Amino acid sequence: MPGIVVVGAQWGDEGKGKVVDILTEHAHVVVRYAGGPNAGHTLVVGNEKVIVRLVPSGILREGTACVLAQGMVIDPQRLCDEIDELKKRGYQRAGELHISDRAHAILSYHRLVDGLREQTAGALGTTKRGIGPCYEDKAARRGVPMGALRDLRELRELAGRGLEAWKPVIAALGGTAPTLESVLSEIEPFAARLAPRLCDTAALVDEALRAKKTVLFEGAQGTLLDVDHGTYPFVTSSSAVAGGACTGAGVGPTRIERVVGLVKAYCTRVGAGPFPTELKDETGERLRKVGDEFGSVTGRPRRTGWLDLPALRYAARINGLDRIAITKLDVLTGLPKLRVCVAYETPSGRTESFPTSGLEQCKPVYRDYEGWSENISGARAMGDLPRAAREYVAMIEDAAGCEAMIVSVGSRRDETIQK
Repeated sequence: MPGIVVVGAQWGDEGKGKVVDILTEHAHVVVRYAGGPNAGHTLVVGNEKVIVRLVPSGILREGTACVLAQGMVIDPQRLCDEIDELKKRGYQRAGELHISDRAHAILSYHRLVDGLREQTAGALGTTKRGIGPCYEDKAARRGVPMGALRDLRELRELAGRGLEAWKPVIAALGGTAPTLESVLSEIEPFAARLAPRLCDTAALVDEALRAKKTVLFEGAQGTLLDVDHGTYPFVTSSSAVAGGACTGAGVGPTRIERVVGLVKAYCTRVGAGPFPTELKDETGERLRKVGDEFGSVTGRPRRTGWLDLPALRYAARINGLDRIAITKLDVLTGLPKLRVCVAYETPSGRTESFPTSGLEQCKPVYRDYEGWSENISGARAMGDLPRAAREYVAMIEDAAGCEAMIVSVGSRRDETIQK
């Protein structure tokens, strides 16, 4: 199974880090194809928690090559800090991390603009890491590819052009633009460290696929945050769906043989935007505390709510899911009744479809399911789960139209049912 895409089927934070970590036991290459340091993936091995924001989740596996592809935006300083932290823990090995010279660099003025915008009335709830402004520069053809880190003269020219374009925006937002010298002095110490890792990662991935090696494409955020298919304008700035793996990693669609969608047993969302099943009561707070629903990048609390089946069916269609991985099933333990959104009431009537606009006007129609009280963290086969939990899993499989290959019953790597 050479090419496998792992993609979030909700609003992100579905647990991609753990699932990719499990699947990389059988993978030769893991590729991050979109997003930037706004996407934190949490891995728990034994009693140790590791959070990666830019480096692919496969970094914990010995001998697995990790690729930061051209669809990403990369903060050089944050990447170097992450590499240093991984080295301290014994996880980062020389030669196993490859960076696309066509990915774009996040510079200090990108972070400044992002932060200033979040202080305005039109704030979207970003992580203020500069991701959006960096992608804007890329689309406007004034970005700074990572390849410019090889040539400081080119870096100066490109950064200067970008900074000049942002100066009026920064002034209009009430900020003070940095000098070009300060921008360069921040990034130059990391240029020499990262330059040896820069390469044509699309060619590297293609070579692995032609050699029949297993390549795992790791998505960031989730389907409902995709810039084209998500709840616009409350979306991320890149392609978060399975199709983004082709453009973001530089491979043709015929190279992808399986798409695995990650589905949390309930829903969460970070930042602003419509969220029909959101819970603002004791149950919502319980899900947040038991599920440790706090951003791995920002630490801010996530919004929580019941599982949304119209949204799941939409994600299954957009991504062409043929397998799912269900995460955080254990968080529901102890709730006597579980509610699941099966349709919406809209101004135009009831619908089981996920709307491309007007989601904020949709009211969820719920169906209740029986909960369970047994501790399921020790389950390693479906038969180990209580009946109500098995029925809940079957309901999710039916909605997604495909089988669950993984059911997570705890945060640790071993707390998993692999079907």
